Amino acid sequence: MALLPKSITKVIEMFESLPGVGPKTAVRLAFYLLRLPQERLTRFGTVVGKIKEDTVICAVCFNVADRDPCDICSDSRRDQSLLCVVEQAIDVGAMEAAGNYKGLYHILGGVLDPLNNVGPDEIRLDELIDRLAKGKFRELLIATNPSMEGEATALYIKKQIERRMDQVKTLENLVIPRLAHGLPIGADIEFSDAITLSRAIEGRRKI
Repeated sequence: MALLPKSITKVIEMFESLPGVGPKTAVRLAFYLLRLPQERLTRFGTVVGKIKEDTVICAVCFNVADRDPCDICSDSRRDQSLLCVVEQAIDVGAMEAAGNYKGLYHILGGVLDPLNNVGPDEIRLDELIDRLAKGKFRELLIATNPSMEGEATALYIKKQIERRMDQVKTLENLVIPRLAHGLPIGADIEFSDAITLSRAIEGRRKI
């Protein structure tokens, strides 16, 4: 490609640093922005620049939200006896789009990944156990991704809870299903279509 102005090159480099954005897409996005009216471009930059400032992390479920606690945790119409564990906040949106889960959520913030030095202390497992111990949940739906790391994390969570069942009464009758394998192995929940994810929720199984 011909030599580009430094201002455009910097924008391209910023887009390339984003996950899933390759060089060609980065160039297209940069030139798309160049064609926008200045007013829209300025508004776009302002909104992006305030994304962290205008959001909070829910202290209950660790979802990204407008307020703390988030709208889901604050909604008394949700089934307070159901808790769904997901890897990232983006997975909550996918679960909600499926339309047939009406409980609460807990966002781990990752999965166990020893090869990348991610252990139990690096994700919100202690917070999950504490929440289960203090609450009145009848079901914990584990909805980590169907990857090696996601499966290992699901099994680890189940074992940790079972270890405490004799000591903590609120855990005695807790049912711990896993999303059904309507999801392809290795696929991420955030990229699953609503119908597939809905069937995976309905067909959840014991682990």
